[in-house]
Amino acid sequence: MTSEISSLLDTLTLAEAAALLSGATEWDSRALPAKGVLSFVMSDGPHGIRRQLGDGDHLGIAASEPSTCFPTAATLANSWDPELAEEMGRALGQEALALGVDVVLGPGLNIKRSPLCGRNFEYYSEDPLLSGRMAAGMVRGIQEQGVAATPKHFAVNSQELRRMASDSVLDERTMREIYLTAFEIVVREAHPQVLMSSYNKVNGVHAHENPLLLTGILRGEWGFDGMVVSDWGGSNSAVAAVAAGGSLEMPAPGLSSVREIVTAVQEGRLAEADVRARAAEVLRLAADPPSTRPDHPRLEADAHHALARRISTRSSVLLKNRDGLLPLAPGTRIALVGDMARTPRYQGSGSSQVNPTRLENLLDEVASTDLHLVGHAQGYDRQGAPRPVLVDEAVALARRSDVVILAIGLDELSESEGLDRRHMRLPAVQTELLARIAQVNAKVVVVLSSGSAVECDWEKDAAAVLHTCLSGQAGASATWDLLTGRAEPSGRLAETWPLHLEDHPSADLVPAAGPVSQYREALYVGYRYFAHTNTPVAHPFGFGLSYASFERRILAVDGHGVDVEVRNTSERDGCDVIQVYVERPGRVWGPSRTLAAFRRVEVPAGAVQKVRIDLDEYGLRHWDGQTSSWQREAGEWSVCLGTDAMHIVDRAALTLEGTDVVAPAPPAPYVDGQVRSVARADFEALLGHPLPPTEDPHDLAEDSPLSAMAGARSALARMAARLLERKRRQADAKGHPDLNILFVQNMPFRALGKMTKGAVTPEAVDGIVDLANGRTWRGLRRTASALVRAKRDDARTRAELGVPR
Repeated sequence: MTSEISSLLDTLTLAEAAALLSGATEWDSRALPAKGVLSFVMSDGPHGIRRQLGDGDHLGIAASEPSTCFPTAATLANSWDPELAEEMGRALGQEALALGVDVVLGPGLNIKRSPLCGRNFEYYSEDPLLSGRMAAGMVRGIQEQGVAATPKHFAVNSQELRRMASDSVLDERTMREIYLTAFEIVVREAHPQVLMSSYNKVNGVHAHENPLLLTGILRGEWGFDGMVVSDWGGSNSAVAAVAAGGSLEMPAPGLSSVREIVTAVQEGRLAEADVRARAAEVLRLAADPPSTRPDHPRLEADAHHALARRISTRSSVLLKNRDGLLPLAPGTRIALVGDMARTPRYQGSGSSQVNPTRLENLLDEVASTDLHLVGHAQGYDRQGAPRPVLVDEAVALARRSDVVILAIGLDELSESEGLDRRHMRLPAVQTELLARIAQVNAKVVVVLSSGSAVECDWEKDAAAVLHTCLSGQAGASATWDLLTGRAEPSGRLAETWPLHLEDHPSADLVPAAGPVSQYREALYVGYRYFAHTNTPVAHPFGFGLSYASFERRILAVDGHGVDVEVRNTSERDGCDVIQVYVERPGRVWGPSRTLAAFRRVEVPAGAVQKVRIDLDEYGLRHWDGQTSSWQREAGEWSVCLGTDAMHIVDRAALTLEGTDVVAPAPPAPYVDGQVRSVARADFEALLGHPLPPTEDPHDLAEDSPLSAMAGARSALARMAARLLERKRRQADAKGHPDLNILFVQNMPFRALGKMTKGAVTPEAVDGIVDLANGRTWRGLRRTASALVRAKRDDARTRAELGVPR
């Protein structure tokens, strides 16, 4: 703490210090004009700055200022290039300054536990090392511009259904090795100024008031000294949050939380030192917010559009290229088919949704190539309705062309904040169209847009497949660069693509419909499961083709790193991603193969690159529950060089010193990795305690989601639930999710007291819950008296603090 902040803190009353711990508006912290404390501005920004002016919302519904829509995190991760992430971060930081934003709410780095999570497009990978390295690059770039970055959502947040009313239950080793390691890398190596807690509970305790996460691990073990902000509406008890290490409650819960904190201190339930420590964390950001300065830079729209194009080019993944069809030769007669060729899927829906400075599409950008466009056909209905006329038109066009470029992918309802996918299939109208076209023209190039893995049975009908993921506003020009060979495909998948959903270890677990999300698969997440069990996949973690070809081998290995040789055996310059995996000696249970190092390298045609790569400590350790510490297993390790997680091309033995501590063997499924259907008793044995109730109680509670009103005792509550569901279905029929409805259905009653700017207090929430449970008169009395009392108390608190209404 600087002397200036310490001096200012000493002048604050307890109420003023408490007032700093909650927001004033949707995006602004609370100012204290009488004490010269300024507010700072926060804004969503995982892949673009979403700066809303006037009455804002946190779901991306209201209009926002134009900014560059970069490729999403799921796309960027396919580059395996932390330096590129840092460059993108610098651009985001510059645009934040230009738009008057002090705190960028990103990056998102939750682990992709399941391909069904609707928000996977915002997250990097299923692997914590890759996620952490990419996110650390992003954070460094953003903060280099003088803007704070906010890694999120801490922690163990893996589904959208009931995301604010779900308890993630898992063993400590899995939590630390899989779900916390990426955050640890970011905190230790990039030093973010802010971190955002997640909506869910973790092992029964709300993330924003979880002392193990926020105080024990984040602050105590990792040394984080910044501000912890709640996700919007994700706070529960203001008092418990302060005690646990939560700094700022957002968006604008009103002044009741100020009074709760002051009362708790006066009654001895909360230490005043904790309140002032949290206030100091907020004051650091309020000391000199860039948004208050008069000299905002100009947004560099042209340069950042070019950067977005380069990121998309380096992040797209070539999944198939039969008989070397790609790159396309100059003058090739092409048919361009697909609704997404004219109206691209380039980002997901929700709080990350950006208003782009410009937006390309494949149909317009084909003019920049030396290909001959025969024509364009829509081909399919965006919402999946059968349209035979569109199919016939596309087939006729395909007959007249040398090559068909078919743009397909997941629609807007498949990938959005607030909902999870129900399956991994592409819309049937798209795959059926591909099959029809392949009957008349075998040279079909699929350009695939999706923020997460899809089932690939349809690939047999395609000659080539280019996965552009969600490629941002410049994705179309980047796609043509790759299809024509102006650029080299070099992306590698940052997540496993299983053959079918039922092959995935979390298939029966995600999304959890009840109040408990059980992480029964434990450590066997993504490739860790598929490699350990030798389960066939459609495309492995780390997979990607190139136009160039490479040979790779290990030259030497020691306890610090690996010397690798990469030879370009083609006549094209190319880029390879060196992937080093390790296999443990085998006395400690767990996945047999783990990523321990990676490096992206440029290799000219016919050249050889020799690269030294450090073995990463995060890939060589395991959490030992007996000693509550990180340990390294002693013995002979195998250092593996892979083209991906499933295909090893060279290996070398490495003897490492370490611990001889071996934990007792867990239940059999966790030894052999057969975790597709772990019995409850085996999971409880791993946890070391019984599971909490996995079904909702009959009576609704403040933590119950509003969707649970469908089974409420109150007829009025049941009617409200039916109304919400009807509105959701009406929005779905139009092809775009209603984010407000999704948010309301998933949020718990307690969020009413956190999302209404103080209009509904926690006491009023208790009354509303009584109403929903059929205790009508009691509920009305409690609600009415709480609202009247809050209005009176707010007036008194505002006067005490000297803040406007």
